[in-house]
Amino acid sequence: MPNILDEIVERKRDEIAASRLTVSEAELERRIVGLPTVRDFIGNLRRPGMRIIAEVKKASPSAGIIRADFDPVAIARIYEKHGADCLSVLTDKPFFQGDLAYLTAIHDAVGLPVLRKEFILERYQLVEARAAGADAVLLIAEILPGDRLRQLVEEATALGLHVLVELHDAEELPRVIASGAKLIGVNNRDLRTFRTSLEHTLELKPRIPADRLLVSESGIKTNADLQRLESAGVKAILVGESLMKAPDIGQALDLLRGV
Repeated sequence: MPNILDEIVERKRDEIAASRLTVSEAELERRIVGLPTVRDFIGNLRRPGMRIIAEVKKASPSAGIIRADFDPVAIARIYEKHGADCLSVLTDKPFFQGDLAYLTAIHDAVGLPVLRKEFILERYQLVEARAAGADAVLLIAEILPGDRLRQLVEEATALGLHVLVELHDAEELPRVIASGAKLIGVNNRDLRTFRTSLEHTLELKPRIPADRLLVSESGIKTNADLQRLESAGVKAILVGESLMKAPDIGQALDLLRGV
């Protein structure tokens, strides 16, 4: 029986085909000629201390509408003002109510590096991301079998994009490391069942090479969570839902950072 991740991927293939009919890859290639170098997503995460990727996210399949009064640019500006190091922007429409236009608007409104959070399957989406203003992209190991993951890492890098490669299943880790990814994200949420456990990052941490930056994703809610991960050697966290649910997003980010 198909799980939610299978459903998302199947829908995404149809989306990509429809997008190609609207804007060709060749046209997107023309649009990125002469664009400035991307902002230093990885560099911002390499700075001393625990770094935070704050996520702009309206909804999810597990939580439904997370924030009804959703103004992506206003949220991004609050994140920047309250000390986020990078931003993640959901661009999937059917399941997360995101939009690539949100990413462009945010990139134009703030100075922080911006990641396209998407279910990327093809190079087309990488060029699309670069043209829209993304500085980095997410690649999910579980939906990119065999050599496809390494190939997309190389293609994204060739386009000048930074890459965060995410996994949940422990058996994917050797392939993620072999892909050459400098940024490795451990998703504490199983995208098939949406069950979440912070222990997942802590269990995988010893198996990740010291020359890779480890990002813990999902299920991080408090400064105590942050400190626990930092003491284990995690370099950055990606946080969305707990911030987006807060009545005062800026205050929630301050509390998470321990300010």
